[in-house]
Amino acid sequence: MAENIVVIRFEVSLASAQKALEAALDEAADNSWDISVAVVGISGELIAFAKADNAIAVSPAVAMEKARTAALLKAPSKMFEEYINSGKPSFLSTPGVTALEGGVPIIVDGHVIGAVGVSGAHGSNDSQVAEAAAQAITVSY
Repeated sequence: MAENIVVIRFEVSLASAQKALEAALDEAADNSWDISVAVVGISGELIAFAKADNAIAVSPAVAMEKARTAALLKAPSKMFEEYINSGKPSFLSTPGVTALEGGVPIIVDGHVIGAVGVSGAHGSNDSQVAEAAAQAITVSY
């Protein structure tokens, strides 16, 4: 007789994503950075997005791609950028990912439940803002 298997999958809620956006915008404002920020689910689909008034025009698309990369790879997009920069250009053929720092997974109880991507503050600053956003997400059971 086959056993019943129950799979519980946590994912970022809209309310949590909005809280992450607020944390990202606050962190960026504290540092005078004009950013775009995207929060995606575990499959890389957009849940919430915000763009500061003076963020550069390309930043929305880049933020969404950084978030998608972190969700799909279940790792910071910086890791993917480091693969490319360390002489592994074949990774550029990986579909649906971008090799730019600033995307971080949202991890709860050891499970990736989504990701945050930030663009507009450049490299490590984007990661700093994305980390602040990811840390703002909490899960209640």
